[in-house]
Amino acid sequence: MGKKIKQIAIYGKGGIGKSTTTSNLSAALSEMGYKVMQFGCDPKSDSTNTLRGGRYIPTVLDTLREKSSVNPRDVIFDGFNGIYCVEAGGPAPGVGCAGRGIITAVELFKQQRVFEELDLDIVIYDVLGDVVCGGFAMPIREGIADHVFTVSSSDFMSVYASNNLFKGIAKYSRSGGALLGGVIANSMGTPYSREIIDDFAALTKTRIMEYIPRSITVTQSELQGKTTIEAAPTSAQAGVYRSLAGKIAAHTESGTPAPLETTELREWAGKWGDSLLALEQGKITSPGLTI
Repeated sequence: MGKKIKQIAIYGKGGIGKSTTTSNLSAALSEMGYKVMQFGCDPKSDSTNTLRGGRYIPTVLDTLREKSSVNPRDVIFDGFNGIYCVEAGGPAPGVGCAGRGIITAVELFKQQRVFEELDLDIVIYDVLGDVVCGGFAMPIREGIADHVFTVSSSDFMSVYASNNLFKGIAKYSRSGGALLGGVIANSMGTPYSREIIDDFAALTKTRIMEYIPRSITVTQSELQGKTTIEAAPTSAQAGVYRSLAGKIAAHTESGTPAPLETTELREWAGKWGDSLLALEQGKITSPGLTI
């Protein structure tokens, strides 16, 4: 019996910093000595760019369109510090399910026992979290991932996407689906953003894995086509990503979240909106919910 490969899925709405977080996590884990594969599951196919100097790689679906069969070696590329990079890809625009690439790529790799052959320690699926349907749900629905983490800011649409993901996890957990590890709180820029995301995590019975501040270092690094771990290894931001990597490497216990109903979520958001408005108008001195 071979070793157990730790498979995790990172979800988050588009533009929330999910791929940035995932790539820095992969880079930090590789520095810790783990053999890592980053598996990009976004149809934009840009998950692994900063692990490869900003360069795009051929996707599994693109390669399949050109050839009738694919050797997994044709779609696995070397990235920073020996990280294996894969992009599932998406269909031609306007044709078919955007999550099809994930299903195809996962099945291909399972059939050919690619993870075992590469002797991987950790596989990280970087998954678009705006829609938990079809292929995008595959890592949680079929229990491919052992642990799921969501990247979320305190912005309402980001929290809304996370809550939808929690609904999917709660549904599939009854039939052997993946469980929730926790929330990675990203873009923590304002004093109250931490309080909002803490409150959401408490209400949905999950935990915050790490608070990642907004940082110009991330922007500078990505303009060079690199992760912060590679471009600014001694920065405070790189230290935050290494802290997250240590927590995820040690993480063993995930659970089923308690998602809010849409009306509850709207009511909760409205209360926070009222509280922040009162804070801005000087009526209260702390944004905590007193309502």
